[in-house]
Amino acid sequence: MILDTLGVGLLGTRTAVFNKALTYSQLLSSEERSSVWGKSDVTLPPQYAAFVNGIAVHSMDYDDTWHPATHPSGAVLPALLALAEALPRQTSGLDLLLAFNVGIEVQGRLMRFSREAYNIPERFHPPSVVGVMGSAAASAKLLGLSPAQCCHALAIAASSAGAPLANAATQTKPLHIGNAARKGLEAARLAQIGLEGNPAILDMDRGFGVYYKDYSPSVIADWASGSFKWILEDQNVAIKRIPAHLGMHWVVDAALAARRKLENTAGNFDISQIRQVTLRVPPSKYVNCPVPATEHQARHSFQFNACCALLDNEVTVASFNEAQINRPALSRLLSKVKMEIPKDNQPSFDTMYCEVEIETDQRQTHTARCDTFYGHWRKPLSQKDLVEKFSLNASSVLCTDGVDGVIDVIGNLERVSECSPLSSYLRMTSSSHRELCSTRAL
Repeated sequence: MILDTLGVGLLGTRTAVFNKALTYSQLLSSEERSSVWGKSDVTLPPQYAAFVNGIAVHSMDYDDTWHPATHPSGAVLPALLALAEALPRQTSGLDLLLAFNVGIEVQGRLMRFSREAYNIPERFHPPSVVGVMGSAAASAKLLGLSPAQCCHALAIAASSAGAPLANAATQTKPLHIGNAARKGLEAARLAQIGLEGNPAILDMDRGFGVYYKDYSPSVIADWASGSFKWILEDQNVAIKRIPAHLGMHWVVDAALAARRKLENTAGNFDISQIRQVTLRVPPSKYVNCPVPATEHQARHSFQFNACCALLDNEVTVASFNEAQINRPALSRLLSKVKMEIPKDNQPSFDTMYCEVEIETDQRQTHTARCDTFYGHWRKPLSQKDLVEKFSLNASSVLCTDGVDGVIDVIGNLERVSECSPLSSYLRMTSSSHRELCSTRAL
């Protein structure tokens, strides 16, 4: 999860929304400085390094997804790496890994107090709700706060939680992750200097319960019995193969399979012979965008991703640039799409499916269904494919030594005595490496 998050975050440092957030954050000053990923000559106050790096992670909707639905890593890792650089003591890899696990665990426990949280969300973007709590918990762990201070950190963080789904499919959505990372870190540091909140914030309907219609907290039984088990021991996460909303992965795999069936029958794939494309998907208003006009809308469009897969036989990072979105051939295919919502297709990332049916001018139909895409927690990526995804993403920003260095540190994280080399590798851009080599030559 850490390696994948760093890869998509490095790739995200090339996006417009990241650069806008970076420009804003550079207006602020502090004696404490932390690294901005992929920027060899830029540092920021820790909370703003967490902010912009968090935005980078979610800028392409390429970061991991969990069940119940949230993006667990993006709000936690940027906060921890920024905080680790600012601490007066060295942070070991094991310290970082344990704090990261705490941040993930807190999110998972909170989401299991609501049945509503198990479905594709309707009101709040989940990382903005539980992500800030995970960031606060992880930061509190790394800071070594007392149990009472940890309670206050969560209470403080709860007052910065929540963002409406109306900003999905816009440039503002990545700020939900950036704000969660920043506000959680700030909450822990405020608790450290004595700020207090309501220690019962997680137990109250008017506390954390305001974010869910059916919030029902309970005692963690296995904690009291002494047989505590991490949630991550029982459930993997979904690691995305394409930079789009998780639901798009089902429809892309189904579209690719339907295309293969058409090719096997007709001998080739001819878009002009397609009369209609029917998508059978779960109900979700914010991923129903029939004619996307921007990259962020395209990342949240069942229609776009299905048609892109049919037209190109793949969906990649490049699929979401302006030229690709505005192609006449894609527009023609989008005009032939019909979407249906079967009653048995529930809006849950654990049980949903997507079906794609292609009907030709000769009235032949070719249908394919995807119940579990490759990368889903039931069908996780191999380590080889995960490292390949990271390398492809990170190499667009870092030099080869930087890419290899990050892989080595993360692969041996529990045995690393100091995390500082990781920050160095994350700043080792291709341009800075060339400058260093030139200096050495002189």
